[in-house]
Amino acid sequence: MPPSSLRVVYAFAREMHPKTTDVFIQYGTAGFRTKASLLEHVVYRMGLLAVIRSRVKNGRTIGMMITASHNLEPDNGVKLIDPEGEMLEESWEAIATRLANVSDNDLESTTAEVIKEVNADMGLKASVFIGMDTRYTSPRLAAAAVHGVMALKGTAKEFGIVTTPILHYCVRCRNDNTYGTPTEEGQFIMNHNHPYGEQMPDGPKSSRMETCYYEKIVGAFKNIRAKLPVHGSYNTTLYVDGANGVGGKKLNIIKKSLDGELDLVLYNLGGNGGKLNLNCGADFVKVSQKPPVGVEHAPFQRVASLDGDGDRIVYYYLDDKNQMNLLDGDKIATLLASYITELLKACEVTELKLGLVQTAYANGASTRYITDDLKVPVSCVKTGVKHLHHAALSYDIGVYFEANGHGTVVYSELAKRTIRKIAQEGEPEQRKAAQLLVNFIDITNETVGDAISDLFLVETVLCARGLSARAWMTAYTDLPCRQLKVTVQDRNVISTADAERTCTSPEGLQSKVDELVAGYKSGRAFVRPSGTEDVVRVYAEAETQEFADQLATEVAQAVYDLAGGVGDRPTPA
Repeated sequence: MPPSSLRVVYAFAREMHPKTTDVFIQYGTAGFRTKASLLEHVVYRMGLLAVIRSRVKNGRTIGMMITASHNLEPDNGVKLIDPEGEMLEESWEAIATRLANVSDNDLESTTAEVIKEVNADMGLKASVFIGMDTRYTSPRLAAAAVHGVMALKGTAKEFGIVTTPILHYCVRCRNDNTYGTPTEEGQFIMNHNHPYGEQMPDGPKSSRMETCYYEKIVGAFKNIRAKLPVHGSYNTTLYVDGANGVGGKKLNIIKKSLDGELDLVLYNLGGNGGKLNLNCGADFVKVSQKPPVGVEHAPFQRVASLDGDGDRIVYYYLDDKNQMNLLDGDKIATLLASYITELLKACEVTELKLGLVQTAYANGASTRYITDDLKVPVSCVKTGVKHLHHAALSYDIGVYFEANGHGTVVYSELAKRTIRKIAQEGEPEQRKAAQLLVNFIDITNETVGDAISDLFLVETVLCARGLSARAWMTAYTDLPCRQLKVTVQDRNVISTADAERTCTSPEGLQSKVDELVAGYKSGRAFVRPSGTEDVVRVYAEAETQEFADQLATEVAQAVYDLAGGVGDRPTPA
């Protein structure tokens, strides 16, 4: 692409999406995320980068999701999705940060430099899928994304309001039509060609239901539930906190097609003045360990809380003393891993390696349960789904979840072939287990953590085992924990090692943390700079909730003193 054709890059920036702030914005754990008012020029420039990335990938589709996930409504963000539905390749994060922060006057030349550095063939076609969450600022930012794509002569397809995982799914399907069809809702196809130009996998002149997102996941759930009689203490009624976001809205569509297999009672769908993620949603429930507002509770009823963009889920129930009982990402991971292990054993499969991936936030009790009781190998990686996803791919079957409820299961092609062969050719009991596992795989959104997919996976296992939430909780007992945030002048003064479990700077902070932890039975604590907010995060565990709270506060005070705290000094809860 000759330099003259890049002039429109500057023209769009100057006339429609000028850079109006000198605030440095960094591509973090989940892309760019900050106040929505600071983001318009960033999203426009990510449209440019998405086109460049598509051409580097030989014209394969790249995704752009406008969301700030679990953050409150004034925030927003943007992240890029690579062709297999995975997070943007890590080496490109620095390129994204650089492009986002240059002046408008330097944007054209910097774009040209990036094109040359990554050796993009700008003569190729480029395809970008764009989705957004329900924030009032999202349409304006999505328009900026479209302009960025147009400026470099790419083709943008807008999906409107979708969950983050639905967009990941559609990107994967667009680039791999064996995985499904890149649509949210399907339609009956009775023509010769795939709607995006590829031949239908079962040949021309065929008619079939598209394996769209809903059809694949919900269809597989209904298939597996037809094989599993409801028994034991399992109840088909599930109460759901939608966080006043997009996930609840999509479940409201899905519930009509469940045919009584699961009765969803939905709350916090965005009406009646409910604010996105405010005192509700997965992050609020996990961090505060309190039930969300807007949900009616009876003792021991099973409740699932989604986050604002539908990629996280946690479960909980209130007991007869109104005490909170949280079933977080650790509990979900162990439930799924134990069930998959059970089915593999029934299939008499021994050659497939199953492993579970956690972060430092995983409760110590869960790690001991996985290794000692389930006999499943555990890997610990840095916080961020991109790190967990990559580590999970090293197993034939990799289960990964952050404690916050963000996670999924990934299956190698060898695992899928092996299981499907047994489902067709195995002995009767082997076939039965393998057929359940085939459906279980199809329920799974392997591209990224997906609250809707994970909800159906959890409900499948609970039904198969006849478990209530209360019975699920008894698998192991979490150590009491507490998370806190500390505002500092620069979160980047905090450096970590050993999957973020050890603080390497500022000097003296880790030794202080070690000293504080030593004073508590079953004590554990760590600090890390947030990848999504301009804060330092503190995590602590101890034998009792009182001691966990106390340890977290003491560590937060040490961070405040040694890392340049701003604002009020942390005080005991």
